Amino acid sequence: QELEGIFRGAGWNVVKVIWSSAWDRLFAKDGSGALRRRLEEMVDGEYQRFAVHGVEYLKQELFGASDQLRGMIEGWSDDELRQLTFGGHDPQKVYAAFDVAAKHQDGPTVILAKTIKGYGMGPVGQGQNATHQVKKLDEESVRRFRDHFQVPIEADQVADLPFYRPADDSPELRYLRERREALGGSLPARRTDAETLPVPDLSAFKVMLDSSGDRELSTTMAFVRFLSMLVRDKEIKPRVVPILADEARTFGMEGMFRQMGIYSAVGQLYEPIDADQLLSYREETDGQILQEGITEAGAFSSWIAAATAYANHGVTMVPFFIFYSMFGFQRIGDLAWAAGDMQARGFLLGATAGRTTLNGEGLQHQDGHSHLLAATNPNCRAYDPTYAYEVAVILREGFRRMYAEQENVFYYLTVLNENYHHPALPEGAEEGILRGLYRLRPSSSKRKKRRVQLMGSGAILREVEAAAEILEADFDVVADVWSATSFVELRRDGLAVDRWNLLHPQSEPRVAYVTEALAGHPGPVIASSDYMKAFPDQIRAWIDRPFVVLGTDGFGRSDTRETLRSFFEVDRRWVVVAALKALVDDGSAEPAEVAKALERFGIDPEKPEPVKV
Repeated sequence: QELEGIFRGAGWNVVKVIWSSAWDRLFAKDGSGALRRRLEEMVDGEYQRFAVHGVEYLKQELFGASDQLRGMIEGWSDDELRQLTFGGHDPQKVYAAFDVAAKHQDGPTVILAKTIKGYGMGPVGQGQNATHQVKKLDEESVRRFRDHFQVPIEADQVADLPFYRPADDSPELRYLRERREALGGSLPARRTDAETLPVPDLSAFKVMLDSSGDRELSTTMAFVRFLSMLVRDKEIKPRVVPILADEARTFGMEGMFRQMGIYSAVGQLYEPIDADQLLSYREETDGQILQEGITEAGAFSSWIAAATAYANHGVTMVPFFIFYSMFGFQRIGDLAWAAGDMQARGFLLGATAGRTTLNGEGLQHQDGHSHLLAATNPNCRAYDPTYAYEVAVILREGFRRMYAEQENVFYYLTVLNENYHHPALPEGAEEGILRGLYRLRPSSSKRKKRRVQLMGSGAILREVEAAAEILEADFDVVADVWSATSFVELRRDGLAVDRWNLLHPQSEPRVAYVTEALAGHPGPVIASSDYMKAFPDQIRAWIDRPFVVLGTDGFGRSDTRETLRSFFEVDRRWVVVAALKALVDDGSAEPAEVAKALERFGIDPEKPEPVKV
């Protein structure tokens, strides 16, 4: 009844299948409603006992409640009473329910069918809470199963557990073959020769590849720029499906309202409150933006439908699902896993990403682990870019791989709501961006001593750049800065290299990309990100020197970005201190230099660990 009320309240037609056909005789003569009242007094736990304890219990506890009820089954045999089961196990009742549902025209129908676990297994499993743990039936239980379902197996064959197959000309097999033929054959099939889409040249996104000049913008806005430029292609535009699990303005996407429209099956039935603005709401029956509201599971389901349309419908779609990164894989991880299994193709954009960027929202919104969750999905290509040109290079490559090469992967990019200056694409950086690491800022110094290699990604890369300047100006340490766009891809490359070397012991060993990239650039490596330390720590196995990681382990907190980055020990000061300590361990610096830096930056050595606060 509770489920029925929920569905009816949502406008659904409800068909309940509660009692088997054997009850019809009893209900037909229940003129006073005594049987119905008795059944409605009972709860599920009592129904389960009927299924377990059999006919005698049914006689005593249900029909023994009154003389009137006892009289209803007078003359009934035990075999007849055993047929008083639940409707979900009665083929005729289930068929009738589907027939009603198929004929209903005024909205969707839900069938609520009552069943009992282990039905037909007899005392060993029927209605028992341990049914799923029963691995094998004894011979007597198999015999009961045979009798219950009227399987035509001879008594002397039961112990051998033979397979039963109806005759080829039997009604059952004729029906099954007809239905299977109508469904397209005996084996499931999926389209793999989907139509390809033209891939825009990287130069089409030139505005993202050039310096932003005096203008500051976020990588979320950089993504919106990419999307706006992508849909200028008349062949691509109809295939693009922007999906939001919040309000579009939250992600700065109001510019898309006029360009693509918000989908509404009934069009726009009201005047929006922003009607006097240039970029006002525009709902249309042919709109392309799916503004789903606060329903990550619902929005992601829409994404899956579009991301698998190439295989299910022969239509290539390009879905972009934009959401708060904290509410992505954490809330819809099982759906994301299913999407990978279904070979989905599309883009996921985790906005307001990182533990310290959405500074006013505290625990609920601050993401320090979505990339680790994304790393568990074999089909997911996860990136944590910092600059607009990185976003453009990654998105364009994802478009090429999925919609030209037809690779069965999907892309996850974390983007920020923090505004800052964006430099131009460094010459030759494209390969490194896609593989997960490139040298962003080589040091101008040629000295060979007291060198460190600083890595950063996402929100913290700019802190790493600032730390390099402090190290060179104030501590006589030369620092190269590396943008680690994907620690996940670096790890996968390292694992693939290790596997190849394992299987080819007599061949020249291959070298992991991260090891090769760092070759010739001496000094300890310090990696800092806005995610848990486990995120950059994924590549430790392929770093052939001291390796220090900084990350945001712990729960989110509400404060300014500057304070949060200090609290989680990932800002420029902590990068400098970590670099100096690594040089001490490497024999290139004195402990006093670390102590001096701690004092200069006002860092309390007794400060509690963020993860324990």
